[in-house]
Amino acid sequence: MVRWLHPTQVLRTGLDAVVATVFGARADHRLIEAVVRPQAPYFDYSEEAGADGDLWLDYVSDIGDGWDSTYAVARLLALPELKLPEEDGKTVHTTPRGRVLVFGGDEVYPGASRETYEERTVQPYEAAMRRSQAPHPDLFVIPGNHDWYDGLSAFMRLFCAQRWVAGRRTRQSRSYFALKLPHDWWLIGTDVQLNSDIDVPQVEYFRNVAEQMGPKDRVILCNAEPAWILAAASRRNKGSYLENNLEYLEEKVLGRRICVFLAGDLHHYRRHEDDTGQHRITAGGGGAFMHPTHAPAAPVLRDGSTLRKSFPDEATSRKLALKNLWLIRYSPLFGLITGLWYLLLALAAYAEVGGLGLSQLPEVLTAVGNSMVNRPWTLILGLVTVGGLTGLADAALGRWRALLGVLHGAAHITAAFFVAWAGTYLTVSKLGICPTLMPDGAHCVDGWTHLAGKFLFSCGLTFVGGFLVGPFITGLYLWVCVNFFGAHSNEAFGSLALPDWKNFLRMRIGKDGALTIYPVGLERVPRKWKPTGAGPMAPAFDPDDPKATEPFLIEPPIRI
Repeated sequence: MVRWLHPTQVLRTGLDAVVATVFGARADHRLIEAVVRPQAPYFDYSEEAGADGDLWLDYVSDIGDGWDSTYAVARLLALPELKLPEEDGKTVHTTPRGRVLVFGGDEVYPGASRETYEERTVQPYEAAMRRSQAPHPDLFVIPGNHDWYDGLSAFMRLFCAQRWVAGRRTRQSRSYFALKLPHDWWLIGTDVQLNSDIDVPQVEYFRNVAEQMGPKDRVILCNAEPAWILAAASRRNKGSYLENNLEYLEEKVLGRRICVFLAGDLHHYRRHEDDTGQHRITAGGGGAFMHPTHAPAAPVLRDGSTLRKSFPDEATSRKLALKNLWLIRYSPLFGLITGLWYLLLALAAYAEVGGLGLSQLPEVLTAVGNSMVNRPWTLILGLVTVGGLTGLADAALGRWRALLGVLHGAAHITAAFFVAWAGTYLTVSKLGICPTLMPDGAHCVDGWTHLAGKFLFSCGLTFVGGFLVGPFITGLYLWVCVNFFGAHSNEAFGSLALPDWKNFLRMRIGKDGALTIYPVGLERVPRKWKPTGAGPMAPAFDPDDPKATEPFLIEPPIRI
């Protein structure tokens, strides 16, 4: 799994986000697509139902992360047939592999490149199924924000060039598409880029698609982000549809035809439904780290839709958030950042306090205060610590943002003070480190070697203390924010990189014209695998982990 709090990853993610935002806003690849990449008005599957009159489709999102989680889902998608029990274990549904597989966004982590796609997406899916038999399944893909981090270059090369990927044929030439399905159903896949919006040529493409629809046609709309949850959690008032092309597409172009909204981006399963039977399903469990289902909270959406099912449930989600208190276990190298920062704070406010114990705290505070007055840049460093952490506080904290940011920064500064003091006191007063002796060995030479030895050892203890204490304070802050304020859900669970609680959707359009959605859940993915020795049309590895769980239906099939 991607270690999001690894020091180099923190830097790389920040740079990717800045570069993508700057260049994505000024060089929209979708506009070039519309000019140089012609695409069929829609892809027709309306006559491709099986012998039983059914057409099956699979939907999976947020996929290319760790091997165990990505391959576990890819293997289930590749199997010719899945037997899925409901939660009670009494009813079992037999579901065949989809004729069409839709990747719903964020096909790779942490950022897009030819190498990361190959390692984190293509290889797990080809290990699950390298080749297929006719009629070959097709693959359609919409990009998420992580796919956009290289300007969509690697995405277009892999998914929009009519290549074969893991035994599936890619057909699209743009990053968005429309599928005509049996019995007046359509599946629409949009590209919202980095700004949660779609470009004008894309609107025109879907306007032309809408002209092909009849008054009774129904639409499954796939977006890369669950705008309904983000809007419900936002404190901003909803603007008019004219302010956003995506809202215009939903409300004025496709309108009441939309029966099902699908999205990933949040790595869990949540389904909302309104009184008219319109469903909004977040299913981002294809392989990336698990997101909490209790944050951002969205029990009721702005359109009145109510939450019907979460996977995992909110109680389990809150319990898993407690793992942040043991953050160093899940992100061990994050301690390098806090250890170095604590050492820097200690050096900035250095004072001779090694001979002063806990009972002399006032004298210690006075000495450190005098040191800070004599070194103005110490105050600047402290302000940077508090100001930086306040600026990084989640906007979802609302009016508590400044207070919690200041408390977080003050907690680290206070911890750095006590860690450095303890290290210095232990070095000077308790360990009696004295690397240089007089020839008779009677007493220490209080020279440069002696002082340097004490200084370096004290610095080492400060760094180790910061390595251990800093992640705990950060984890405590994240736990408080995510469980009591519904904020920092991305940071609190990205830091844990939990590979479990995966999900995807299997859909059937029956001969009676009804759409049935089977939400597939996998509570614990295998950590060990054994080779099968099978050919290229079967998975190369089977689970070899007794603790792994079998796939099941998160909730009974949803019939529309």
